[in-house]
Amino acid sequence: MAVNEWLNGYLEAILDVGSSSSNSRKKNDNEGKHRMNKFEEKEKDEERKEDNNNKLFSPTKYFVEEVINSFDESDLYRTWVKVIATRNTRERSNRLENMCWRIWHLTRRKKQIAWDDAQRLAKRRIEREQGRNDAANDLSELSEGEKEKDNVINATEYVVKEKPIPRINSELKLWSDSDDSNSNNLYIVLISIHGLVRGENMELGRDSDTGGQVKYVVELARALANTKGIYRVDLLTRQIASPEVDSSYGEPIEMLSCPPDGSGSCGAYIIRLPCGPRDKYIPKESLWPYIPEFVDGALNHIVNMAKALGEQVEGGKPIWPYVIHGHYADAGEIAAHLSGALNVPMVLTGHSLGRNKFEQLLKQGRLSREAINATYKIMRRIEAEEMGLDAADMVVTSTRQEIEEQWGLYDGFDLKLERKLRVRRRRGVSCLGRNMTRMVVIPPGMDFSYVTAHDSMEGEGDLKSLIGSDRAQSKKHLPPIWSEIMRFFTNPHKPTILALSRPDPKKNVMTLLKAFGECKPLRELANLTLILGNRDDIEEMSDSSSTVLTMVLKLIDKYDLYGQVAYPKHHKQSEVPEIYRLAAKTKGVFINPALVEPFGLTLIEAAAYGLPVVATKNGGPVDILKALNNGLLIDPHDQKAIADALLKLVADKNLWLECRKNGLKNIHRFSWPEHCHNYLSHIEHCRNRHPTSRLEIMPIAEEPISDSLRDVEDLSLRFSIEGDSKLNGEMDPAARQKELIEAISRRVSSTGNSNASFCPGRRQRLVVIAADCYDIEGNRTEAFEAIIKNVMKAAGPGIRSGRVGVVLLTGLSLKETIEALNSFDVNIEEFDALVCNSGSEMYYPWKDLMADPDYEAHLEYRWPGENIRSMVPRLVKIEDGNEDGIAEYVSACSSKCYSYSVKPGAKIRKIDDLRQRLRMRGFRCNLVYTHAGFRLNVIPLFASRKQALRYLSVKWGIDLSKAVIFVGERGDTDYEELMAGIQKTLVLRDAVEYGSERLLHSEDGFKREDVFTLDSPNIIYADKSYKDSDISAILEHLGVP
Repeated sequence: MAVNEWLNGYLEAILDVGSSSSNSRKKNDNEGKHRMNKFEEKEKDEERKEDNNNKLFSPTKYFVEEVINSFDESDLYRTWVKVIATRNTRERSNRLENMCWRIWHLTRRKKQIAWDDAQRLAKRRIEREQGRNDAANDLSELSEGEKEKDNVINATEYVVKEKPIPRINSELKLWSDSDDSNSNNLYIVLISIHGLVRGENMELGRDSDTGGQVKYVVELARALANTKGIYRVDLLTRQIASPEVDSSYGEPIEMLSCPPDGSGSCGAYIIRLPCGPRDKYIPKESLWPYIPEFVDGALNHIVNMAKALGEQVEGGKPIWPYVIHGHYADAGEIAAHLSGALNVPMVLTGHSLGRNKFEQLLKQGRLSREAINATYKIMRRIEAEEMGLDAADMVVTSTRQEIEEQWGLYDGFDLKLERKLRVRRRRGVSCLGRNMTRMVVIPPGMDFSYVTAHDSMEGEGDLKSLIGSDRAQSKKHLPPIWSEIMRFFTNPHKPTILALSRPDPKKNVMTLLKAFGECKPLRELANLTLILGNRDDIEEMSDSSSTVLTMVLKLIDKYDLYGQVAYPKHHKQSEVPEIYRLAAKTKGVFINPALVEPFGLTLIEAAAYGLPVVATKNGGPVDILKALNNGLLIDPHDQKAIADALLKLVADKNLWLECRKNGLKNIHRFSWPEHCHNYLSHIEHCRNRHPTSRLEIMPIAEEPISDSLRDVEDLSLRFSIEGDSKLNGEMDPAARQKELIEAISRRVSSTGNSNASFCPGRRQRLVVIAADCYDIEGNRTEAFEAIIKNVMKAAGPGIRSGRVGVVLLTGLSLKETIEALNSFDVNIEEFDALVCNSGSEMYYPWKDLMADPDYEAHLEYRWPGENIRSMVPRLVKIEDGNEDGIAEYVSACSSKCYSYSVKPGAKIRKIDDLRQRLRMRGFRCNLVYTHAGFRLNVIPLFASRKQALRYLSVKWGIDLSKAVIFVGERGDTDYEELMAGIQKTLVLRDAVEYGSERLLHSEDGFKREDVFTLDSPNIIYADKSYKDSDISAILEHLGVP
C-alpha cells in the first residue's frame, strides 16, 4: 500500500545488495535464497549458544525475537532510517541482511494471522448460512389458510392492477409541504456524540472524529427544522469543556435555526450533555463506558422538553419525539435505549460500519484480532451496531452498495430474508415472530444556498479576468484562500485538479500523487491542489495522518512537483465553497480517489459549483455519478486509469462542459428539501407498524405530601373505629386493608383526582435493591434477606414521610419474589414497584400487585412470543452438550418471559453466542442468565432491569440521578448494565457468592471495561461487608432523607 512506500524502498535496496558482481535480478534472487538458508542455520546455531554470556550480540536473533514478540512495523521503519544513514559498506550490508531476515519472519507471522482469521470468518459464515437456512425453511411453507389468502390476494391484484406496483413499497405516501395533514407540531431528536459538533465554523478534518458526519447532522437538523410540520429538532451531542478545544463546545445549548414566524422553543438546537469527563476531549473509541450516562441524561432532557413543548402547543399534553435518530454505532446504541424507554420509533444511520472495517484490517494482516480490538474497540462497536439493527424501525443508507456489501455482513440483517418477511407482512401472512429491519436508500442532502448565480457558466469567465496575466496586478479582491493556494503555483492559470479529504490512508492520496507525477502530459496541462485538513506541526498529528502527510511531501520531492502542487496548512470550513469556485474558475476537475467511499458528499458539493468529477468505483460514487452523469469512475488502485481520466476531462473542453452542465442540471436530486421529504415519508410509513401506546407521565397533585398522608391516616383511624372487629376487639388485618383501599378509592372518585391519596410521582428519591444473592447451586442466600431488611430500615424515615420510594429489581419470578418477601417478614406494600423476571414484568404492591399495562405494551415490540419457545433450547446447547442439559422452567414462565433451568455441568452457550444465533434467524429478544447461571430468562428486546428503572423515572417524574441502586460485587448477566449510568450505585461487599458473568461475553467479545468504568464517581464501594455496612450513614451521605 502507499503508506509502505519506505518498505518498497528498502526491499529494492536489499535486492541490489549482495554480491557486488551481481548484474541480473535472477542472480540476486538466487543469492537471496541462499542467504536465507544461511540465516536459518545461523539462528539455530545461536540458539544453541544463547547461554554463552561472552558471545557477541546478534542483531539477527534480536530482530527475529522482537518481530515474533512485538510485531511492530514502525520499528522496522526506524531501523531502515539507520540503515540508509550508515556509511560503512560492510555494516550497511549486515544491517540489510538482518532486516531481510526480519521481514521474512514478519511476512510469515502475517500469513499465520491471516490464516487464523480466515478460519474464524469461514466458521462464522457457515453459522450465518445455517441460521438463514433455518429461517428460510420455517418461512418456506404456508399453512392452508395462508395459501388460500395468498391466492385471493393474487387474484385481486390481477384484476385491479392497472399500474405496476413499485418495487420498494407500494404503501409509501410522499411527504409534501402543501399537504395540510403534515401541519403537526412534530419533535425530532437526532444523536451524534463523537467529534466536535457546532453550527458555525466547523473544524472538519481536525481529527478523525470530526469529519463529514458532523457536517451532515448539523445540516440535517437545520433542514428538518425548516420543513413544514416540524416544530423542533434537537441534535444531542457530548459536552466538552476541555482546554484542548474551543469553549463553544462546552455550551449546553446552541441555536442552529429558528423560523422567522416561530415562537416558543421551535427551531433546531444543539444540546450538549455530559458524557464522561467534561474536561477531556475523548476519541470515539474511548467513549463506550460512558454511553449509559449519556442515555440517562438524554432521557431527562427529552422528558423535560416533551412536557415544555406540550405546554406551549398541546395544552399540557407531552409531545414525545416523532422519531429518535442515531448516527454511527455509539449514537445508535443510545437511540435504541431511548426508543425502548419512551416507546417511540428509532432510525439508524451507520455512516461507516465496524464489521466492514474489521474485515479489511484482518485482510491487511498487520494487526492480530486482539490488537485490532484493543486499538479500535471494534467488537464493542459491532455489538452496538447489531443492537441498533435489533431496535431500529428503519436504517437509512446512502447507497445500495452499503446495504448489500456492508450491512449484509451483520448477524441481524439479511437482504433476502428481509424481502421475504416484507412480502409476507404485506400479504397478511404470519412472519412467525421474525423481524428484519427495513433498509432505505436516501442520499444525503446538500445546502445549495451559498451557490450563487455567479457559479453558472455564463457569468464565470476564466481566472485571467480576475487576476490578469500578472498575478501581482489583481483586478478584483481575491478570497484569502485563493491567494494561499495560488502562491504554490508557478502558473496559477492552469486548470486545477482538486482533492479534498482527511489525511487518511484510506483516502488514497499517494496513488493520486503518483499518477500525477508520472504523467507528463497531465503535469503540463494542470495543477494539483490537496486540501488535507488543518495542521500546525506534522509530528504532533496522529500516526496515520502524519504518515500520509510525510509521504505527500516525499512524493512531491521525488517527482519534483514544486510549483505544480498546492498543500496549504490551514483552511476554514467557510472557505470550502471558495476552494471549489477557484477550481471551477480554472476549468478544473474534482477527484475522490478513496479506496472505498461509503457515499461521497464532496462529489455533490463539487457538482454544485459546476466541477466535473473523477471518483472511485468502490461505493457510493457509483450511484452519485449515475444520477448526475457528470464525470468518470476509476479503479483507485490503477495509477494509469486515474491519470487517463483526469487528462481526458482536462484536455477535452467539450466533455468538460457537458459534464458541468449535467451536474448543475441534476443537482436538485441531492437537495436538503428533497432529502427531508423522502426521510419523513419513510418514517411515517415505518411508524404504522410501531406500537401505538405512549408513555403517560403520572400527574403530580398540588397538595403537599404531608397533607396527603394525613388524609390517609385520618381514614385509617376512622375505619379502625367504624370497621368490623373480631370478638376480641381486634380488626381483621385483611378486612381492614380491603376496607381502607376501598375507602381511599371512594374518596379519590369523589374528588375526581386519581392521585390525591397516593402517587409515587411525589417521591424525591428512589432506593433500588438489585443484589443477586445466590449460592453455588443457584439458591437464594440469607444475604438477600439481610440486604432488604437493612435497606428498608435505613430508608424507613423517608418511606414514612413519602419522600423516598423503594423498588426491587430481581431475576426471580413474581411468585418467588412474594414468597421470599413473606418469609422475610417484610411488608410488601412498602415497595413502590416489584420488577421481576429480569425486567420483563412490573407490579405495583400499592395497587394489589397489579401489572403495569403500559409497560407490557412497551415490551410487545418485536417480541417473538411462542415462536421462540422451542428455538432457545435447541440453540443454547453446544454441539457436544447433553440433550437434557436445559429444560423449560414452567413455574417461572409468563407471557413476556420464558425461563429455562440449566442442569449442573451442562454445556451451554454464552449470551453473546446465543444472541448471535437468534439474530441470524431473525429473532429479536434479550437474554439474561440468573441464579448463578442455573436459569436463563428469555425476555423481550426492550426488557431489562435498567430499562424498567428508566421507564419508572419517566412515569413518576423522578430524575435518575436521584436514584441509589444496591448491588453486589457480581450478579446476573445484566449486572454491567445496572452499574453504569447517572444513578448512584452502591456495591456491597460479600453480598453475592456466585454470579453469572462467566456466561456473558464470548472469548472474542468485548470486555467489562468497555461497558462501564470501575472508577466512576457514581459507583461507591462499601468498605465493609454487607452485614457490617452502615447503610443509614451511606444514604444520609448520598442525600437520601
